[in-house]
Amino acid sequence: MTLNRENVLIEALPYIRDFHDSIMVIKVGGHAMVNPEVMSDIIQDVVLLRYVGIHPIIVHGGGPEISEKMKRMGKESQFVGGLRVTDDETLEIARMVLVGNINTEIVALIGKHGAKGIGLSGKDGKMIIAKKKPFQKIMIENVEHEVDLGWVGDTEIINPELLNILIREGYIPVISPIAMDVSGKALNINADTVAGDIAAALKAKKLILMTDVPGLLRDINDRSSRISRVAIDEIDDMVDSGLISGGMIPKIRSAAGSVTSGVEKIHIIDGSISHSVLLELFTDTGIGTMVYKKEDE
Repeated sequence: MTLNRENVLIEALPYIRDFHDSIMVIKVGGHAMVNPEVMSDIIQDVVLLRYVGIHPIIVHGGGPEISEKMKRMGKESQFVGGLRVTDDETLEIARMVLVGNINTEIVALIGKHGAKGIGLSGKDGKMIIAKKKPFQKIMIENVEHEVDLGWVGDTEIINPELLNILIREGYIPVISPIAMDVSGKALNINADTVAGDIAAALKAKKLILMTDVPGLLRDINDRSSRISRVAIDEIDDMVDSGLISGGMIPKIRSAAGSVTSGVEKIHIIDGSISHSVLLELFTDTGIGTMVYKKEDE
């Protein structure tokens, strides 16, 4: 069925009205990071949000790009529990890719599409104060070992003052997940975690997490089995039953933590779908999985 243009606008109107003057944090990652056309669509969506009175903030990852850069420099990537082991050289490569390459490209795209972007890392304005992760326990041949992840951090403090100033002045902040500890040492933090921490600190209306899947699926082999809504008090049972498994477990637990900490709703969407942000936010059916508190229905 063809949807008339006027019907599209009418369907979007109540959402635009509800979201006006709110803060939304959008974490960009996955397929979008390596496909210029997809990234351009995402940034167009973000600029549109700004022009309908929403205050978007972008947090970006860059894991595949860091791995590729390391490979070209003759250095092998190592991971423990999904986190990159980060020695001094790896940290420098991560900073080069995240802050020097990806961040500036996103800012340039925002400018191309008519808005004002500004690139930041967590070190700017002491926005993200972190501490080094403790040793991680892993099992190798049924023997427990402790592994040092190197310069990988956990958030301790989010200072939102700079972000509040920038969004008040009409800028779209673009944040690389490089933080600092109290001594000024740089630490790499998981981008999903950074996005959730910033959204919670700002009491954001929405946190949008982009992935390479349509959201939470009842059958991981069937992309049409998407679950559109999940209340946070349903998550533990879904993990225990195996409905939520693998890499989706930390993502959805992080989403639940953000909702508990003050974010109104979390949306997990497939970033490879053209204009996925607009389709999720401004249509009745959406395209991803929304995580929410039951009392907020």
